[in-house]
Amino acid sequence: MRLTVVGCSGSYPGPESPASCYLLEAEHQGRTWRVLLDLGSGALGALQRHVDPLTIDAVLLSHLHPDHCMDLCGYHVLRRYHPKGPQERIPVWGPAGTAERMALAYDLPLESGMTGEFDFRVWGEAFRFGPFEVQAVPVVHPVPAFALRVATQGTVVAYTGDTGPCEALDRVSADADVLLAEASFQEGDVNPPDLHLTGRECGELATRAGVRRLLLTHVPPWHDPEVALQEAKEVYSGPLELAYAGQVLEL
Repeated sequence: MRLTVVGCSGSYPGPESPASCYLLEAEHQGRTWRVLLDLGSGALGALQRHVDPLTIDAVLLSHLHPDHCMDLCGYHVLRRYHPKGPQERIPVWGPAGTAERMALAYDLPLESGMTGEFDFRVWGEAFRFGPFEVQAVPVVHPVPAFALRVATQGTVVAYTGDTGPCEALDRVSADADVLLAEASFQEGDVNPPDLHLTGRECGELATRAGVRRLLLTHVPPWHDPEVALQEAKEVYSGPLELAYAGQVLEL
């Protein structure tokens, strides 16, 4: 499996990166399958540096805050009006109400919305899609939100999405080859509960879960990402780095 960091800026696009978007690729049945974990603000433009957006097989949305889903609007336009003609529908998994939220975002009729381009599906039981085994687990955030666990050929990528500390993260992250963990908050600040993680909390999670590699992501542009990195280093001794746009990991 190949993991490409398309965008990793927290809360809104930063000067060096779009908002959240991660591309997973794996070979299966004689071709490359591609899924996106989130498609946040600005990510569609950066995605085109890595792959043809028409080759994406599915989109997996952790939650419906704009920095994780809003570029689905532009993707709808690309798939509907492309010079090659309207493209086949692809599945988009997300929380209940995703189809309606995206229709409102683009001022489309609620009864049809983007359903000509996307087959909207609600998170539920774990499932297999092509080579990928996908599990979504509810986490704590002001809106319905999910941490994601994607496995193929014995390799596991875990993604916290946006969340405060909770037991569900340990299950999603257990023995993962890579943990994409959001580090939006800093230790010592007055941080609201059930919203985001600090770098230290990401490191503690990775240690408890036996994660083989920790990738800190979703650091807002107003914070110094090196602070999150140092916090995590204090409690996690495994391979650790900051995510950056354009980063590619062969797993």
